[in-house]
Amino acid sequence: MRQFSQIPAGLPQLGIGLIGTGFMGRAHAMAFRNVSAAFSLPVQVHLAALADADATRAARCASDWGFDHAHSDWQQLICDPEVDIVAITTPNHLHYPMAMAAVEAGKIVYCEKPLAVSLAQADEMRNAAKEAGVITRVGYNYQHNPIIGLARQMIDNGELGDIVSFHGEFSEDFMGDAATPWSWRCEETHAGGALADLGSHLLALARHLLGDVEAVCADSNTVHAQRPAAAGSNETRSIAVDDQTHALLRFANGARGTFSSSWLKHGYKNHLAFEISGTRGTIAFDQERLNELQVCRAGQAGFQRVLAGPSLPGYAAFSPAPGHQLGYNELKTLEVHALIQAVCNQGKEGPDFEEAWQVERLATAIRVAARELRWVRIEEV
Repeated sequence: MRQFSQIPAGLPQLGIGLIGTGFMGRAHAMAFRNVSAAFSLPVQVHLAALADADATRAARCASDWGFDHAHSDWQQLICDPEVDIVAITTPNHLHYPMAMAAVEAGKIVYCEKPLAVSLAQADEMRNAAKEAGVITRVGYNYQHNPIIGLARQMIDNGELGDIVSFHGEFSEDFMGDAATPWSWRCEETHAGGALADLGSHLLALARHLLGDVEAVCADSNTVHAQRPAAAGSNETRSIAVDDQTHALLRFANGARGTFSSSWLKHGYKNHLAFEISGTRGTIAFDQERLNELQVCRAGQAGFQRVLAGPSLPGYAAFSPAPGHQLGYNELKTLEVHALIQAVCNQGKEGPDFEEAWQVERLATAIRVAARELRWVRIEEV
């Protein structure tokens, strides 16, 4: 692997290899294309190769998205000498073999969340990356939102006083209809249900803002135990993953919290929301209004709406005016920018495999608590 900690004159190329061509693959491709337009980089981003098991789709997406060439075998992409960063955007159960192969090849690994489908896999992945000394990042992109940066700054600066409570929810409705057919997200060994698919984002955000969770108790259930095997099919398949999970959290800083993840709640499309209260104030956020933070300081009559603007780090790269709004793809571009800064030894922002393992550990504790109907200390898992 080429080294980028010492950047010579002439801007070296950083070769990108993308595995997967679904919604998230396209989001990664856009971010890698847009990052050079938004930021002044110490390297040139080179879209080297794209891989998908469907050779025809791989070739079409490589051409449409600006990659030099396509592979129908992801292992060929990892072995490609032009690839420095391996971006993994496949279904969850493929993260482990792909990331482990990329680490073994000495490549930088940028993997979508959740890191793996089991804590044991996540543990192997973080240890392998640590031993190989490779840079890793995981796609918890919501914490790259400039308004989330403001929330963390307010917490760290003590503007809210001592934090006493966290209330968080991530709800969507794409599985709300019992007639919605089975997909890989419904397979326990491939995905992990609403807790893994949605809740992992909220757990990552809670840790990003408030630090370690010491203990949890939880309840989890599957509302639609059967789903059509395919759209329009009379055949059904049993569902073993959770449709919704709720938990109580005890943070190491003394705060208490609630957690909820559901993919059944009609009317919600991307309701990643939290409310954090301290002895001097409260802040509230909803990803469906991702450029706003609600703030109430002690003594105020109510909440003040604070709009994101160019004074917040990262925002001005896309817009010089407040209230003009960033979107989902800008957050992915900010995530990619943080990755490139880390590769070039110019920053350490963003969760790596070690932090993603901590998120998986917390999710595992929630599953144990729900199964055994008791409080579980994180150190137990």
